[in-house]
Amino acid sequence: MPNPRLYAGDQLRALRRAAGINQRAMAARLGLSVSYLSQLEGGERPLTAAVTAALARHYPQALAAIEGEGPARRFAALAEALADPALLPPMGAEATQRLAEERPDIADRLVALHAAKRGAEDRLALAEETLTAGGATRLPWEAVRDWFHEAGNYVDPLDRAAEALATEAFGEVAPDEPALVAALRDHGLGIRIDPNADAPLARIDGAVLVLNGALPPESRRFQIAHRLAARAFAAPIAAVIDGSGLASEEARRLLGVGLANYAGGAIAMPYERFRHEARAVRHDIDRLSRRFGVSFEQACHRLSTLQRPGAAGVPFFFCRIDMAGNITKRHSATRLQFARFGGTCPLWVVHEAAAIPDRILVQHAETPDGVRYVSMAKGLVKPSGRFARLPRRYAVALGCEAIHAADFVYADAVDRAGAATPIGISCRLCPRPDCDQRAFPPADRAIAVEPETRRIVPYRVV
Repeated sequence: MPNPRLYAGDQLRALRRAAGINQRAMAARLGLSVSYLSQLEGGERPLTAAVTAALARHYPQALAAIEGEGPARRFAALAEALADPALLPPMGAEATQRLAEERPDIADRLVALHAAKRGAEDRLALAEETLTAGGATRLPWEAVRDWFHEAGNYVDPLDRAAEALATEAFGEVAPDEPALVAALRDHGLGIRIDPNADAPLARIDGAVLVLNGALPPESRRFQIAHRLAARAFAAPIAAVIDGSGLASEEARRLLGVGLANYAGGAIAMPYERFRHEARAVRHDIDRLSRRFGVSFEQACHRLSTLQRPGAAGVPFFFCRIDMAGNITKRHSATRLQFARFGGTCPLWVVHEAAAIPDRILVQHAETPDGVRYVSMAKGLVKPSGRFARLPRRYAVALGCEAIHAADFVYADAVDRAGAATPIGISCRLCPRPDCDQRAFPPADRAIAVEPETRRIVPYRVV
C-alpha cells in the first residue's frame, strides 16, 4: 500500500499521456476534480487512499509500478473482493487500505475466500451448462469459442504481425479495397466477383479469390483481408494451432479460420491506430466504422480484442445473439461472464435490439454481484441477396463496467445515478429470488411451491 506521503506526479502524468487523454478525461475517470489531478501531477499532493483505489480499478499495472507489485496486487484484489456484496458489507477506501496494510494475513485470506467463491460459482455454472447441453463432449465450434475466450480474445503474435503488415503496405491510412486487392495479389491471389447471389460468400478457385457479388463493400474488404492474413501469416497461424491443445481435426481447422478472421480484422484495424482513434471518439462505433471502412459488428468485435499487455484498451464485453436468443459470439474482458450454452437474461436490452434493427439501445444494468455496467446494443440485418431467401437478423452488444463510463459515449444516454436494471447471466445461474421474468429456477437453490398463493412464476425461490 502507498506510503501516506507518496508523491507520484511524474508517473501519473506519464500514465495519462500514454493513455492519450487530457486532464479533464483522466480526472473524470478517477473521480477527481481537474484542479486536484493537476496538483497530483505537479507533485503538490500525495496519493490518498481514494486515489489509490481509483488507480487500482482503472490502472492496476501502473499502480504496481508506482508502489510495488506485492502491495498493489493485494490492495487491488482486496478491493475487488470487498466489492462483492455476498462476501462482506461494503468497506471504504481508507478502511480497505488499513486492512491490507495492517493485517495482510487477513486481507490475503479474504482474497482467497473470494477467489474460492468465484471458483465455486464457475464450477456450478459449468456443471449446469453441461447438464443443459446433455452432458455431451464439447463440439468443435464450442471448443474453438472457448479457446478464444481463454486466450483473452487477444493473440499477440498475429496482432503484431498484422499491425506491421498494415503499416508497411498501407501506411497510416485505412486500406481501401484496391489497396487490399493489390496486397493480396502480391501474395499470389487475384480477385473475381461471382454475380450469382447463391454462391458462397468467398471461395478459392486456383489462384483466384472468388467473392459473392451480393456482399456489401465492408464485407468484401473483410473477406479480402481474411484471405490476405491466411496467406501472409500461414506459419504463425499453424504455430498457434499446434499449441492450442485442440484434439479434433475439425476444431483445429475451425481455429485456423478464426485466427485468419482475427488477423484480417487486425489488418483492417491496426492495434495502436484503432485504440488511439477509439479513445479519441469515446468508442463511438459508427465513427470508428466510417474511419476504418468496416461494419458495425466488425468494429465492436475489434474493440473486445484490445487487450495487449501494457497497452490495453477499455475492458469490454461483446456478444452477438440471434433472434432466438442464442449466443453466437461472446467474449468478456470484464467481470461479467456469459453462459456457455443457452440464452441470456431476458431483461438485457440486447433482446429488444434484435427486434428493432438499425437502432442503438443503451442500458445501465447491475449483475447479482453488485457490479454495474453500461452497454449498447444494436439490431442488424444482413441482406440475403434475393427475395426468396430470408435475411439474417441478429443483434450485437458491447459494454463496460460503469467505472469506465467517461470513456464510453453511450453512457451519456443513461442516468447512472438512478436505479440500474437487475440482470443475471441466465435464469439457471441467477440467484435473484424475486425476478418476474424468470424462466427457470436457479440450479443451486430450492423452491417452494404454494398452491394457495398465485405468483407470476408458480414457485418461490428459497
